[in-house]
Amino acid sequence: MSLPPGFLDELRTRTSLAQVVGRKVMWDMRKSNQGKGDMWAPCPFHQEKTASFHVDDRKGYYYCFGCHAKGDAISFVRETENVDFMEAVEILARESGMQIPARDPQAREKADRRSELADVMEQAVQFFRLQMRTAIAAPAREYIERKRGLDAQAQERFEIGFAPDGWQNLWDHLRAKGVAEDLIIEAGLAKPSTRQGGKPYDTFRNRIIFPIRDPRGRCIAFGGRAMDPNDNAKYLNSPETLLFDKSHTLYNHGPAREAAGKGQPLIVAEGYMDVIALSEAGFGAAVAPLGTAITEHQIQLLWRIADEPIIALDGDRAGLGAAHRVIDLALPLLEAGKSLRFALMPEGKDPDDVLRQGGPGALQTLLDQAIPMVQLLWQRETEGRLFDSPERKAALDKALREKIKLIRDPSIRQHYGAAIKDMRWRLFNPRRPWTPKGKYSPVPQVQTGTKSSLLVAAGDAAQDHLREAVILAVLISHPDLAREFEGQIEAMHCLDPDHDALRNRMLRLLADDTPPGSEAMAAMLGEAALEKLFAQPHLTIIPALRRPGDIDLARMTVAEELAKLDANRGLQAEIAEAAEDLSGPANEALTWRLGQAAEAHNRAAHGTREDKTEFDLGDNGARIDRREKDAFDALLDKINYAKRQR
Repeated sequence: MSLPPGFLDELRTRTSLAQVVGRKVMWDMRKSNQGKGDMWAPCPFHQEKTASFHVDDRKGYYYCFGCHAKGDAISFVRETENVDFMEAVEILARESGMQIPARDPQAREKADRRSELADVMEQAVQFFRLQMRTAIAAPAREYIERKRGLDAQAQERFEIGFAPDGWQNLWDHLRAKGVAEDLIIEAGLAKPSTRQGGKPYDTFRNRIIFPIRDPRGRCIAFGGRAMDPNDNAKYLNSPETLLFDKSHTLYNHGPAREAAGKGQPLIVAEGYMDVIALSEAGFGAAVAPLGTAITEHQIQLLWRIADEPIIALDGDRAGLGAAHRVIDLALPLLEAGKSLRFALMPEGKDPDDVLRQGGPGALQTLLDQAIPMVQLLWQRETEGRLFDSPERKAALDKALREKIKLIRDPSIRQHYGAAIKDMRWRLFNPRRPWTPKGKYSPVPQVQTGTKSSLLVAAGDAAQDHLREAVILAVLISHPDLAREFEGQIEAMHCLDPDHDALRNRMLRLLADDTPPGSEAMAAMLGEAALEKLFAQPHLTIIPALRRPGDIDLARMTVAEELAKLDANRGLQAEIAEAAEDLSGPANEALTWRLGQAAEAHNRAAHGTREDKTEFDLGDNGARIDRREKDAFDALLDKINYAKRQR
């Protein structure tokens, strides 16, 4: 119903929030200042020992610095009394002596009808509970106690009952209590029929019964599990009524909300028995949708209870399919801080199976490993598929773009895009360190009998480190060149882990259709990493860095350093290959010759250029000067000679 303008303001003015809250908490008088209406207490919404719950009585506002609960007197009554908005207003109005405006006659009639139906539902709960204790319910009790492991206390807590087989058992019971026929039918407890003389028949027959209550604790519907294995419907819910809308309802909503307020994770299971098993194992914040896939309204209900509910679905194809449907439904609804995580059970098992076989610890492990929604989205689009052609890769990109477009929040959409880009990079660009034989091993294997210090001189690593730094620094300073050298950068194996991390980040950025400028690239690569890179003293004398506007000089510098890096590592690879091919213990002559080869290689790397004439070096496009070529030729001669002396 609508309230006249100013009524709520007047109600809040007349209401002392400190008095309302004081009925539920013990004030910390050492921290509180009652004269100023500044009150502190342990929070009533979550378990704690410190006084983090603050009430500003003058402003009529409360806030918990622990669980972040906040609101006014109306919201406090709603949360602590499990009532809806109008009921909270009525409670506060009575206490403050205000008269609630007359309700609309139609609304009042509808509310009264709901109350009548709720009374009928409670009588049905008692009937089903009594039937569970009779001899006819022995098979149902055996199933619940032996197969499901629920003791009498658990059955009492969840009010599990039994609907005996028969046409009008509940109908006759309620009619004998004076309940009107139209109320029984309207509550969904019976259905009209043209059979048996046109008498209505019970909705639930030969089924284990689970009462479904709203957050206020009113029974609004029932769920029934068939005892007959040949029954067409294993599970059956009440039809939709004035009380019950299954798309807006969660099983165990009220108790789960209370448990989540005390810090327990909110778990969304598939059915009644999963929820009961979870609750009995200590996971009290467990709920379930009611026989249908999770709806948009139910997701909103979940987010009112917790920011990141965990969807714990069965470990089969149907469970995974349900998780995938939840993703499509939730993507447009995402808000900052509101998301879903997914804990997939082992294949063929549900949460109840996991608890009975491995106990609470096994389930907690699965909950701790719950994956974010973006990761499950990626798995759905990539798992079991081969992306061995540009067309297949493009199809993946298109599918993911279409899904990300569903997200309305621009910030979340951007973060999803970045996460997908990162996973895409790892799929299509796995780290593959280069070796001359095509083996993916970062360190060439050297024969035990040969002195590796002579095969790979200490100066090589230092030279490679310097060249890696120059290449990365120049490309970061000239991002327009980065795409031009993308293939060579991808093939470049960085010995320095910091350089390797920068290279990988740069390649991920280049995977975007529009690579960022230098400032954006620097920001995305990380300030700390760039400071460490550019702090290296030798970079200060590199002409391409001292003249940032000279793109041709930058291009020539990168090409030259890449060529030298390839040539240098090619020489090292030749030496390592020669050593691998030598069998038996190395003699002194062989060791001396290999040592001479390494020294010649070092002289080529460190010597000054006396002759600027350049030569091509093989098919890799590297170019070296005459002195380097002479040293290279001499080195190969020594290696070949050493091979012949085996």
